[in-house]
This record gives sequence, structure tokens and C-alpha cells, in this order.
Amino acid sequence: MRILFLSSWFPYPPSNGSKLRTFNLLRELSRQHDVTLLSFADQPDVDPAAPALAGMCRAVEVVATPCRSARRAAWLSFLRTAPRSLVGTRSPEMEQRIGELLSASPFDLVIASQLQAASYVPSCGGLTALFEEVELGVLYEQFAHAPSVLRRLRYGLTWFKHRRYLARLLRSFRACTVVSERERALLSSTVPEHPAITVIPNGVDLADYASVHQTPQRNRLIFTGSFRYIANHDAMCWFVRDVYPLIRAGVPDIQLTITGDAADRRVPDTPGVVHTGHVADVRPLIASSWISVAPVRIGGGTRVKILEAMALGTPVVATSKGAEGLDVRHGVHLLIADTPHAFAEQVLHLLADPELRAELSRNARQMVEARYNWTTIGRRLAELVAALGGN
Repeated sequence: MRILFLSSWFPYPPSNGSKLRTFNLLRELSRQHDVTLLSFADQPDVDPAAPALAGMCRAVEVVATPCRSARRAAWLSFLRTAPRSLVGTRSPEMEQRIGELLSASPFDLVIASQLQAASYVPSCGGLTALFEEVELGVLYEQFAHAPSVLRRLRYGLTWFKHRRYLARLLRSFRACTVVSERERALLSSTVPEHPAITVIPNGVDLADYASVHQTPQRNRLIFTGSFRYIANHDAMCWFVRDVYPLIRAGVPDIQLTITGDAADRRVPDTPGVVHTGHVADVRPLIASSWISVAPVRIGGGTRVKILEAMALGTPVVATSKGAEGLDVRHGVHLLIADTPHAFAEQVLHLLADPELRAELSRNARQMVEARYNWTTIGRRLAELVAALGGN
């Protein structure tokens, strides 16, 4: 089958959860199908000729991610029916290149990864389409748990626009995927006339981690995630402000490394906290850390950062929201806490107990091997694509 894959993120190097998911999807699809990748260039130095992608795709093309004026976008967002994330970011270059590719050769299926890429599918002339990774959790929870009347009104308008836009957009798709049962339930209740929904969970390819050998450094914590995703920024603001000082009171030489694009968002300046920005390969940093923290408080889906840490043998301390959607148990695969004091206590407990660290590391790795290995997940994807190709 010939597949046109539209991506909101350029997937190489796979340095965040979205890129890692897209990279693994492309790898699984390329085992049986002829894939052409057309992606936005979310970084200025992307390499369409990267050998890792060339080995999977017939062709790899990129278009520049449109820039927008924040002030102009803010005004336009109140006047347009489209979600704010799409206002002022329409790319004529992307539309033109899609048209050229469809005119040059026939495709059997278009797969659009995430909302930005999916918004171009209505211009694909009725080609059978799959919306890969519909996510509603962040926007819904911002609205449902708004801390003030003003913010509830603001987030309520965003949620209303997003629901209405998504309902129209999904008419162009034969099927869609989500990463968890919770996201499937939310999508089903939000858009009753939705296309077929398949859960394709996040995962990791364990072979990618087998060659990473680092000595874990005591009193080293890590958080991986781009601040372009608001849930990551919220997580670190809460952790650095409310949790980290409690940990530091017990372990004065504790250090926290934050990786990922800062996206012009900051966290409180705190001794011992380093934000590296974008890192091409986060695996050595994760493997050399004593604990990976996932203090996520909002959002949907599942956290690839947790699965990646588990694949590398780095134990995880997470909130209930951070662990949501994963088949994990507190005290067996990771530690879970939801208040600042409880979270700090779990981190301090794990810092002081090497035997517990080894046990969590072993159990988590076995769980990832059994349930969240892309070799296993790829079978679900293959069945879905085959069914769409047969229609």
C-alpha cells in the first residue's frame, strides 16, 4: 500500500514523546508499506536526508513551520471558529506540496499525525484517511479544572471551539487512533458521530535502548519533555516551586535536569536545577539519572517519558495523572504521589533505598517488554491499516 504520512513534528532525531511515537509508527508501517513522509520542520536544522528515515521512507520532505505573531494570533483567536493553536499557522506551502504529491502519483491512504497535520486532510480530495493520535485531555481538563471564573470562561471558549472544529474535521477521516482508553471515552462522548476509534498505545522499541550503558548518579533527577506541550511546563512549575525545595531540604546536593525545548516558558530559578533545552539524544541523560520524575497534573494520553525511563532501567516517581493510561502499579513498577509532601517523600525514599530502586527497575523493564514494546503494538497498527486498505 502507498501511504502519505503527514506529520506535525519532524520525527528525527526522536527527542520527545511525539517524535518518538511518529518515528516508531513510520518504522512499523515501512515493514509492509511504501511510505512518503511530509513533515513540518519544527527545528531549524532538520535533516530530510537522515539515513534513519531514508531507510524507512520512499521520500522525506519538509516544509517550514509557519510563524505567527502572538498578539495577532490572540486577537484572531476570538474572531475565528478554528482552535487558537491553528489560527495564523496555515501553511500555503504545505497545501501546495500535498496537492503536488497527490497529482504526481496515486496514494492508497493518508495518515495525519496530530491536529496540525490533520487539518490539511480535507484538501486531500477524499483519499481514505486516518487521524493518528487525537488528543482532548489537556483542553478538557484546563476547562473542567479552571481555578477562576475568568479562566473557566476563557478555557470554555477554547474547549467549545475545539469540539466543534474537531467534529467537522473528523468527517474527512475513515478512522482515528488514540493512545489510551480514557482518550477513547473522552472522544466518544465529545464527538458522538466519530469515525472508528482504535487505541494504539505509546511504546518504545527496546532495541533502541539496549546499547545505552551509563552508571546512574546518586541524587540526580531528570524530567524530559518540551515546554511546547503545556502539561510539561505546568508539571515543572509545580515540581520546582512546591516539591523540589522539600527534597532539597533532605538532600542538599540534589540536582534536577530538565530537557526539551523551553518554548520561551520558564520555571522558577532554583539552585541545582538545569534546563538543557533541546537534546538530540536524551537516553544517556536518563540512564545516568537515579530517578525520572513525571509530576504531570493535566493532560491526556500516556507519557512516553515514563516508558522510556523504564526501558533504560531508571525508576520513575509520578503523579496519578502522569501514570494515567499505563498498566502500572504503585510500589511494583513505579511510585505514585499527588501532593507536594507525598511526592517529595517518595523521591527521598527512593534516593535512600538502592534495593527498592533495583526492584522497581527490574519490574518496570519486564512490564514494558510485555505490554509496551513497539513490536507488539505494531501488530495493532498493521491490522488497522490493512482494514482501511481493504475498504
